[in-house]
Amino acid sequence: MLFQSYMHGVALDIRATSSGPANTGDAMPAAVAGLVAMAAAIGTGRFVYTPILPAMIGALGLSRSAAGLIASANFLGYLIGALLAAIPSLPGSRRHWLLGALAVSAATTAGMGVRENLPSFLALRFAGGVASAFVLIIASTLVLERLAEAGRSALSALHFAGVGIGVAASAALVAALLAEGEPWQSLWIASGALSFVATVAVAWLLPDHPAPARGATRTDGGSTGRLRRLVAAYGLFGFGYVITATFLVTIVRNTPAIRSLEPVIWVVFGLAAAPSVVLWNRIASRLGIPASFALASLVEAGGVVASVASTAAAGVFAAAVLVGGTFMGLTALGLVQARALATGDPRRALALMTFAFGLGQIIGPAFAGIVADRTGSFTAPSTVAVIALLLAAILAGTLALARPAEVS
Repeated sequence: MLFQSYMHGVALDIRATSSGPANTGDAMPAAVAGLVAMAAAIGTGRFVYTPILPAMIGALGLSRSAAGLIASANFLGYLIGALLAAIPSLPGSRRHWLLGALAVSAATTAGMGVRENLPSFLALRFAGGVASAFVLIIASTLVLERLAEAGRSALSALHFAGVGIGVAASAALVAALLAEGEPWQSLWIASGALSFVATVAVAWLLPDHPAPARGATRTDGGSTGRLRRLVAAYGLFGFGYVITATFLVTIVRNTPAIRSLEPVIWVVFGLAAAPSVVLWNRIASRLGIPASFALASLVEAGGVVASVASTAAAGVFAAAVLVGGTFMGLTALGLVQARALATGDPRRALALMTFAFGLGQIIGPAFAGIVADRTGSFTAPSTVAVIALLLAAILAGTLALARPAEVS
């Protein structure tokens, strides 16, 4: 199924075989551990910056350029972390790497609340990005292996729902603290504390477990030209979604007619993300992966347009639902299709995808911040993001016309 191939920068065949009978009792705790890990390191560690950012701008006088640079530092860390975590033989226990990365993610999140200068923010967000990539890859490796052993791969949907749940939970925490009049520092510290609790929960839910034996690496035929088009589409998607994902709450705060929606809009974004991978998996089972990727890119482009085209509540809610409901689905669809197009070991194909996606995420916030500072709004950078998503849809559409893809 689609989730079996979903990992940034790593190509592990999770259809592993166990030396003994599968322990089906381990499946649900493993899936919940994956959900909690993804919620802490990705939903909170990567994305809590968005609802906290308006308060930081107001208190510190951060320019949009500086805000975009801080976001880009996190995405640069994520890119480097994804490549490092894809090293074939990390020393020591994978579980220890996972718990260590979760602890670093929590510490760097809380650390944002005890520093007040740009160099410290850049360093902390960079380190947090590295940690979040390690969590994504190693948690996915461990959890999906254990679910496959137990014959419960369908529970992988619970694991990946953690990103949206983490976004919604951390947004609700931030909104509650803001309502109590807490300063921006408290928002970071509380989010970091929540992530530390999550680290303890993962340690309890995911005990040490012998690594299963692996079968031979799958070799799939593929087309270099098709893979290049997919890599380009994936990079354009990374650029196209991240501007709205970084600045949506700031846009709401800066628009008087909808400013009251600031406490809830990021919660809506997270709730839309939680079931999105399951939804796009089902669509892909009918249309094929490339056509589904193209469709999701168009839907996401509509969400980006809505974020700046309307000052009404309907527009910003549409942006939250359409972008929140597609970015995780597009991530999964792209990586699965890359694996299908790879020739030989798919590690190189997924590394290329990770690099393109990370590059798009790094450029997007910095570009948007600079342009917004000069023009006074996010309309121009969002328009460029829409163009990027339309190009991604066209590239994916050429793959759909060339050869229908099989959903694994």
